[in-house]
Amino acid sequence: NSRAAASLLKDSISFTDVSAAGLFEGHDLLRRGFTSVKNELLPSHPLELTEKNFQLNQDKTNFATLRNIQGIHAPLKLQMEFRAVKQVQRLPFLHSSNLSMDILRGNDECIGFEDILNDPSQSEVMGEPHMMMEHKLGLL
Repeated sequence: NSRAAASLLKDSISFTDVSAAGLFEGHDLLRRGFTSVKNELLPSHPLELTEKNFQLNQDKTNFATLRNIQGIHAPLKLQMEFRAVKQVQRLPFLHSSNLSMDILRGNDECIGFEDILNDPSQSEVMGEPHMMMEHKLGLL
């Protein structure tokens, strides 16, 4: 009977779910902030999901329009350019304006909320460079 219990226990815990710190890893408050079950279950306002996905929905609409007007090659080329621009990044402790992504989307001539009130010197991303780099490389 102990073999059956051991096989059930072995089958119920997958090794992919166990992280490097162990099965009972604590919540990292410094990196992830305070936990709130309410925020994970429901959005606080009905328009919150729409606003979070605004850029994604706008990109989908633009790709559909491009496909209808110019054919399948135009949105595919633009998606490849988006993917190439996303791969080029600065070091994790340096602020990035993502100017090339704004140019591809056509937002380089628009002044938005984040252009005025997003001061990189007051950003919470600023931190100790060595620790941030080790975290990005998975050494921590």
